[in-house]
Amino acid sequence: MIRSPYEVLPLPDSGVSARSFAPKAKVLDGKVVLITGGTGSFGRRFVHRALAEYAPKKLIVFSRDELKQYDMQAELREAFPAETYAKMRFFLGDVRDRERLTLALRGVDIVIHAAALKQVPAAEYNPSECIHTNVLGAENVVWASLTNRVKRVVALSTDKACNPINLYGATKLASDKTFVAANNLAGDIGTRFAVVRYGNVAGSRGSVAPFFQRLLTQGAADLPITDPRMTRFWISLDQGVDFVLSSMEMMRGGEIFVPKIGSMTMPQVASALAPGLPQRTVGIRPGEKLHEMMISGDDARMTTELADRYVIEPQFVEYTRKSFSADGGKPVADGFVYSSDTNSEWLDADGLMALLAGHG
Repeated sequence: MIRSPYEVLPLPDSGVSARSFAPKAKVLDGKVVLITGGTGSFGRRFVHRALAEYAPKKLIVFSRDELKQYDMQAELREAFPAETYAKMRFFLGDVRDRERLTLALRGVDIVIHAAALKQVPAAEYNPSECIHTNVLGAENVVWASLTNRVKRVVALSTDKACNPINLYGATKLASDKTFVAANNLAGDIGTRFAVVRYGNVAGSRGSVAPFFQRLLTQGAADLPITDPRMTRFWISLDQGVDFVLSSMEMMRGGEIFVPKIGSMTMPQVASALAPGLPQRTVGIRPGEKLHEMMISGDDARMTTELADRYVIEPQFVEYTRKSFSADGGKPVADGFVYSSDTNSEWLDADGLMALLAGHG
């Protein structure tokens, strides 16, 4: 029986929560790796995974908050042997500062660009701050990477960058365009740039699931729902790390990689975390969408489908590059749209809890 994605009850689990995006090779071994915004949710998980599962030559955290760096240093010293922790470097700096970033990237092989201002209402209220970090910061990462002949750069994006209606999404779209076009500037330097775009990260700071969990520990009598029709894509932190690494492994330059992941409605999320607890509709915040999209109909003609992801290939290519379609990828249908409300894969309560636990 076909069921509406707007039902409050969880939809059948498609198994998507168990999908692995793990790379096939040890892509970080022997490499000097720098991650901007490395003290954030993604950065912390990435660093832990990199130290535990790979053998990087050096791993550099570039961020602007000295307290978060101090806390992260203490956390890593406790978690890893001294010889493993010795690979770590912590570099205070802001992606807005091109000179500082250029210094930090000396001798770096791989850059993961995770630094961004991400809160939608904050961006609406402070647009210039968001633009300086997300747009001008992206340009600085490109400049510093080319100056230092970095081999590969992967930038983290968001579903809000597709057909944006808020400033955060607009700045990330501008950032995505900057990294895609940067491949045409590399010339004989050979630096390659790619983008990964995915949805809500279960367990990350600012995600609605931890917010609901916090309310529950405080004894909330109900959970606030922005709109019962609202849907979102969901991915775990570990899936996000694996997706970045496997996309970096297969990148050719100029791609936007989009994972195949599951959707849930906000009432489904609330019901999974607190079955039977009343839900209260509070209305959509400034700049929010009812549904998120990761591939628009206009992007469809450049999109190739692989087994576990979609690849939006670059429109303008002024360097040698082979399309994924030439290697067995399947072009999507004309007008194809990848949206959280029309997604064919839906998570149930168990699937969400697995994502929150970091599995998948």
